[in-house]
Amino acid sequence: MSTSTFRAAVVRDPGGPDSIEIIDVPVREPGRGEVRLAVAAAAVNPVDLAVAAGLFHARGVIHQPDHTGLGWDFAGTVVATGPDVDLAVGTRVAGLVDGFDRDHGSYAEQLTVPVAKLAVVPDGLDLSTASTVPVNGLAAAGILDLLGDATPGADRLLVTGAAGAVGGYLAVLAADRGWRVTGLARPADEEFVRGLGAAFVTHAEPGWDAVADCAVFQERALALVRDGGTLVGVQPGNAPATERGITVRTVVAGPDSTRLDDLLGRVAAGELPARVHAAVPLDQVPDAHRAVAGGGVRGRYVIHP
Repeated sequence: MSTSTFRAAVVRDPGGPDSIEIIDVPVREPGRGEVRLAVAAAAVNPVDLAVAAGLFHARGVIHQPDHTGLGWDFAGTVVATGPDVDLAVGTRVAGLVDGFDRDHGSYAEQLTVPVAKLAVVPDGLDLSTASTVPVNGLAAAGILDLLGDATPGADRLLVTGAAGAVGGYLAVLAADRGWRVTGLARPADEEFVRGLGAAFVTHAEPGWDAVADCAVFQERALALVRDGGTLVGVQPGNAPATERGITVRTVVAGPDSTRLDDLLGRVAAGELPARVHAAVPLDQVPDAHRAVAGGGVRGRYVIHP
């Protein structure tokens, strides 16, 4: 790698994994309040697959003239700092690159980002694992904000996809707010879900006070909520129409350094689950996308630029 460019995974004409390219991107030095990172790991998320497939281009939210970057989560090491930054070179950090309309994302050898969007990775937590926390951990925390505190007598929460990344975090975090959590997942995931402290089902009947639809069941999830209950989904702009007095909301995960700091600390302490399924080099991003699209993966694919 030259000193003036770095490699990043992008799409020019989105069309799924085969459209992903690795290109050279000019280095940008950090400005005021920014740091430049050497990216050690970047987690693969379903939203990345949607960008590569052209979903957000079709919705008119991406307007890059040449190419669009991939990747949201990252963890790495500070290699340069701009003015008004109190992080030292060599500090290990994690965060997320939010938004869709950008020329490169976290699938890259370097990133220049505002320090306000970062959290320091605790000692003892490896960077691959840390890279899996921001998007999914902050999404779970955001779902809990939308649910609020449980009400006595109306505290039954069903988490669909409870063995997944968002659902696994939520199953733990929701108990802090008084919810009695039941996880809906496949039979093979029973041990994992019960290990989170949640009850477990492979089939759910209607009547739940609240449903967190981490598995994106949409209308099927809505049908499980009691009259006047709450449904929280994970696809902004794609919520099912409300009915029976049900409150329907969707979460939007964005940078939150204070909350991310807490999440990383809890992962480091073993209180929250963070699972790396496999780590692959930047050149194998298309293969990682194909594997995730195939479903059934427990833990995250992580890109090592």
